This record gives sequence, structure tokens and C-alpha cells, in this order.
Amino acid sequence: MYFCDEAQIKVKAGNGGDGCVSYRREKFVEKGGPNGGNGGIGGSIVFEGNENLNTLVTFASKKQFKAEHGEKGMGRDMYGHHGEDLILGVPVGTLVYDKASGKLLADITAHGQRIVVARGGRGGKGNANFKSSTRQTPDFAELGEPGEEFELKLELKLIAEVAIIGYPNVGKSTLISHISNARPKIADYPFTTLVPNLGVVKVGDVDFMVADIPGLIEGAHEGKGLGIEFLKHIERTKILVHVLDITHEELKSEYVKLNKELKSYSTTLGKKPQLLVLNKIDATIPEIIAQAKKDFKAKKPMFISGVTGEGLNEFLYALKDKVVEFRKAEKLKAKKPKEVKASAEGEKVFRPHLDIPEMRQYTVSFMGGEYVVQGKRLQQLAVMTNTGQTGGMMRLFDVLKKVGVTRELHRLGAREGDKFRIGQKVFEYREE
Repeated sequence: MYFCDEAQIKVKAGNGGDGCVSYRREKFVEKGGPNGGNGGIGGSIVFEGNENLNTLVTFASKKQFKAEHGEKGMGRDMYGHHGEDLILGVPVGTLVYDKASGKLLADITAHGQRIVVARGGRGGKGNANFKSSTRQTPDFAELGEPGEEFELKLELKLIAEVAIIGYPNVGKSTLISHISNARPKIADYPFTTLVPNLGVVKVGDVDFMVADIPGLIEGAHEGKGLGIEFLKHIERTKILVHVLDITHEELKSEYVKLNKELKSYSTTLGKKPQLLVLNKIDATIPEIIAQAKKDFKAKKPMFISGVTGEGLNEFLYALKDKVVEFRKAEKLKAKKPKEVKASAEGEKVFRPHLDIPEMRQYTVSFMGGEYVVQGKRLQQLAVMTNTGQTGGMMRLFDVLKKVGVTRELHRLGAREGDKFRIGQKVFEYREE
């Protein structure tokens, strides 16, 4: 299996459908009123956590993802169909960043968790929506709003409660293959393991996820070996199993150096609880084991053989006790989760400005030789205005006048015929 823990992609939510301009035409009805329906909402881009995935390889080959557009509205007050959301499955532990700003948009930590990262555009209103006592036959409708578009950086940090760490060839892969359902490649040369191996361990009625982290050597935090690629995967783990090969001569030195690497990469890593395990006791003599017990007495080490299975039961139950102890501690200090704003579908949305309907939240300035109007709601109104329809333009300028934009432009020096910009659209200033 090809392992991929970083990817960069482009996502484009669906555009909203255009509203319709239509009028009733029925026999014996002299004046049929407007009956143009609204356009459908564009589909959104949604990330969904999937515990059956453990790599971002899907996003290594395909780089662009687009959701379905909303359909146009039709006559007889018929609304266009909404565009279908595009749901992208990602491994649990995926971080989603906006590439341009570097801002973290989402942290997917649970199976089935859904995050809307690009919202579909709103459907344009049909002319039936604009009928009033003073506007009996509106001849305009709104355009659909464009869907959001982003370049995203995805980063995977595997979620496992236990991480097995140690120098190459100390027997980490053999250990995880004996205690879990993981089946890693095993050989007698350094860096056999090129990707983290994940396995589920079950001890009695307790089960937990274990990860075998490859490539850690002295200087790993500076890029030596493979360590810097995988140190980040230890950050989410709760307990570290530090494996030493008892046949090595510099055991204490290896232990100190690897812990130094953890602290150099992150102070958090250096503080994580550890269970020290000395492996390969089948390949040494009792005197060396006795010396190791003396050298590491303060660490309360465990002695095992991943090949023969000696000491594995005691190790597993000790590990289970640590996991249970940690879970109890987490429950005690767990706080009430913060309430999050959700969309109509119950999915968390990372676009708080979209919930601000206030037209008067805007600024008007003169910069770069042009007048610029900025404001989320006004920019949305401008982009949804069909500049080819007289009625639509009249409505836009009526809104600009009522909220004070026209007056503010005049105060800054704008005169009849001057250009001003709202978002990507340029308009010609009109005197009140």
C-alpha cells in the first residue's frame, strides 16, 4: 500500500442556479402575474472522517474536486434542484488548512464527523419574489451565487492511543505483528518499515489502537533518517512504548538520545508517559538482563522476546492498565464541549461571515485610483445582480441608496459617471 500523509488540492463548491423571469399565461386571464421560480442551491464540498482509511493517497493523483451546480429556476413557480454535495472520505486525524492563509479550517478526529469546507452558492431568486404594490411586474431575477473555491493543504496525523518507538531494527514491527492485527513487512536491515503500521490490540474487554513509528534515529528532528516524516504521527498518541534491543551495547545512550529527539521536536512529546520495553531477551544471557534491570531500575522496564513470545502477556496487561488509567483521567478532566454553529444539515461550517445578513456592514474607500465598496452581504448582492436587466440594476442602486453607500461615495468625491467596484464587478455611479 502506498502511504501518503500530505496532499494539496483545489475544491470548488457548486454555483447556485439562476432565478427565472416568467409570467402566468392562462386563457381568460388578462394580466398574469410573475411566476419565475428560484434557482437551486449549489452543492457543498464536505469532508467526512472514515476510520477505514489511513492514508491520503486518494488525493495524490486527483487534485481538483467540484460539487454539482444548482439548477435554474423555471416558470410556474418551479424551483431548480439543489446541487448534490460532494462528500470526500478522509482518514480520522486529517487536518485541513487553507493554503493561502495557513489557517486551520478543520480537524477531523472522529469516524463519521462531517465538515463543510466550501459552501455551495445560494440560488438566485426568481421574479415572483420581487412583486410588490409598487412593482407589479418585475422583469428581473437574481443570478446564482458562485460556490466557494479554495486551495487546501491536507495533513494526516494518525490517531492511536499507543505509539511504539525505538531505533531501527529493535523489533518494533515484530512486536506489533504479535500483539495486534497488523501485518508489517519485516526484514533484518535498517528502515524496513517505511510507513507507520497501525494495529488494533485487544486485551480482555479493552481494545486500543497501536502505531509502529518508523525511522527514528539521532538527528531525526533535523531530517536525518526517516524520522521527521513520522514524528508528527506521535503527537496525537497518549502513551509511548519505547523499545530497546537488549543485545546493543549502548542501551542507556540510545534511550537518552531518542528521548532527546522527542523533546527537540516538541516539548509535548518529551512529556508523554512511556513504558520501557527491552526486547530480544532470547538472544542474550542472564547476566546482561540482570545488568539492564539494574541500569534502568528507576524506569521499571519490562523484558520480552517478540520472537518467542516470552514476557508478552505481562507487557500487554501492563499496557492495558496504562490505557485504562489514562482514559479514566481523561474522563475526569473532560469539560463540556463547546457549542458549535452548524448548518441546516447539522454539519460544522467554517465560514462564520456567511451567517451575517446585515447590509449595513460595509466600508467605502478610495484606493488604487478607484472607489471600492467592501462588505460580505453587498458583495453577494452585486455578484447575484444580472447587469443586463434594467430592473435588476434599479434594485441594486435602490439598495445602495437605502443603506447609505451612494451618499458615502458622493462624500468621497464620486460624481456622475465615475466607476466604483463591489467585489469583482464594476458599476457606474449615479447621482441621487
